[in-house]
Amino acid sequence: MDQIDNALTQPEAMISLRNLRVSYGDSEILHGINFDVMPGETLVILGGSGSGKSTLLRTLVGLERPSSGEIWLKGKNIAAISSDEMNAIRKKIGMSFQGGALFGSMTVGENVALPLREHTKLEETTIEIILRLKLDQVGLAGFENYMPSQLSGGMKKRAAVARALAMDPEILFFDEPSAGLDPIIAAGVDQLILELKQAFHMTIIVVTHELASAFLIADRMVLIDKGNVVAIGSTEEMRSSTHPRVRQFLDRIAEPEVSQELDYLQMLTEEYRRPGR
Repeated sequence: MDQIDNALTQPEAMISLRNLRVSYGDSEILHGINFDVMPGETLVILGGSGSGKSTLLRTLVGLERPSSGEIWLKGKNIAAISSDEMNAIRKKIGMSFQGGALFGSMTVGENVALPLREHTKLEETTIEIILRLKLDQVGLAGFENYMPSQLSGGMKKRAAVARALAMDPEILFFDEPSAGLDPIIAAGVDQLILELKQAFHMTIIVVTHELASAFLIADRMVLIDKGNVVAIGSTEEMRSSTHPRVRQFLDRIAEPEVSQELDYLQMLTEEYRRPGR
């Protein structure tokens, strides 16, 4: 199991984080994050609510600026580049937001075509061909004229992935891809991620707290807790870890104060139900 102290330093990494710190005002959210993401791997970032995993994802895609540290993405330190340079890099990455984030006033096809119309000079006929190809890749062939309101939750997720794929990105980011979906639909989204990896050999980073999904799709995992990297390793290394915080997260053990509150509530309930009250 690789710990934060001995994070790998490999020049061929697709993404490298070095002592990354992010603050909101006087409050530091991420405290010196270090790890690498290798080309073609699926890295899952795990963590509970408030762990900092969403802030980390937003920083990786350039939506948050770090207070210090480095983020090397395809040979550029995106923590220190201009907005124009960052916009150029964004064309090489795709982002599937939690909930899909589709524009409700646009059809599915218009949503998928939007990056192509905004960032390329392709002919409209070429854009139409590409958007149909992308919808076919995610299992939504024939749905280009539907409105997002006509789609199920799982279909919205797939449409969002199609839009993220529109520019043929080298790196694909997912924010809670299974959130809010029933187990069967969530399994379909997981399968889609696996198929994309196999078909295109792209680098994929997934932020989630869904353990079943994480262990299915991940090559490696990073566990974030209170803005720190607790552990990083393969799925088997994570399963066999004896680190207390890893075990607490994987075994779904409540925080001590939560357990005490539940015990107190149970005591009150039993007292209320006692005969004679």
